[in-house]
Amino acid sequence: MDKKPPQTPAHSTLGLLRPSRRAVLAAAAAVPLVTILKRPANAAEFQFKYATGQDPTHPVNIRAQEAIDRIREATSGRLDIKLFPANQLGSDTDLLGQVRNGGVEIFNLSSLILATFVPLSGITSMGFAFKDYDAVWQAMDGELGKHVRAEIAKTPIMTLSKIWDNGFRHVTSSTRVIKTPEDIKGFKMRVPPAPALTSLFKAIDAAPAPINFNELYSALQTTVVEGQENPLAIIATARLYEVQKSCSLTGHVWDGYWVLGNKRAFARLPADIQAIVTRELDRSADDQRADIAALTESLQKDLSAKGLTFHTIDREPFRKVLAGTNFYAEWKTKYGATAWDLLEKVTGKLG
Repeated sequence: MDKKPPQTPAHSTLGLLRPSRRAVLAAAAAVPLVTILKRPANAAEFQFKYATGQDPTHPVNIRAQEAIDRIREATSGRLDIKLFPANQLGSDTDLLGQVRNGGVEIFNLSSLILATFVPLSGITSMGFAFKDYDAVWQAMDGELGKHVRAEIAKTPIMTLSKIWDNGFRHVTSSTRVIKTPEDIKGFKMRVPPAPALTSLFKAIDAAPAPINFNELYSALQTTVVEGQENPLAIIATARLYEVQKSCSLTGHVWDGYWVLGNKRAFARLPADIQAIVTRELDRSADDQRADIAALTESLQKDLSAKGLTFHTIDREPFRKVLAGTNFYAEWKTKYGATAWDLLEKVTGKLG
């Protein structure tokens, strides 16, 4: 609220006394500048925008909001963060640019899409590499995750917490059922604008088409593409079951969400507030991981009731097809021997 201009003696309750001009100037000089510039009692010292691409009902947003609320309380309102879910502030690629230049202070982004800016982040989603969650967390909370975070930190952005769970990704279709590598040949499918996924599906002779997530439902509805691939939580919250008939449990890659922060914005926060932000985001990361694990158990039943037919597949033939191409060799060259060795410590030999 704009402040009212200081009352002159003529408008004050003491106006009848009409002190001299010298007295008025002396009194004004005696008012401390800090009083004039003092922040309103209910205003935050720091204000951040936190953007995500997921539906408000997705665990990413539910747990992010809980962290935001705890941060506000723990900092006594000094840091106020406002959550903007469902690509309200732009597409994922737009928001990546915004968090880099500081237009958005915090952004939740798939490691696959971050790979367009920090190529090494794509290693977390290497095709048919991780067999289960034990392997995922061993890698991402261990040496490989540390290595990826250090690479991200070489840019204008940084990671603000441990990685969150986007889940294992599965292929859905409105036309054919995908059970074998032969079934996926020529299959026109949406993939996010992520080099690792485009490369993976090209290697097994599918026809991947990079499309931003906010355009996905429409692309499926109008059959611009036959199918897509995403974790079950995304298939459910984005209502993709309305425009798809079958889901093949390929688990072809695991994907995580990095909570990214603009370095300059985070550096402006006092050390105690920085520590609170990391602590509370880490806590919500653990909660969100548990949410996705629980949803994995229940969503298949829920989505089946909504008309989506599920098919269990053998992943080994897909892995053998990849091993017979130069897919793994090319990505090992791109990611470097150090990162690849850290990956294979958990996954075993690839290729």
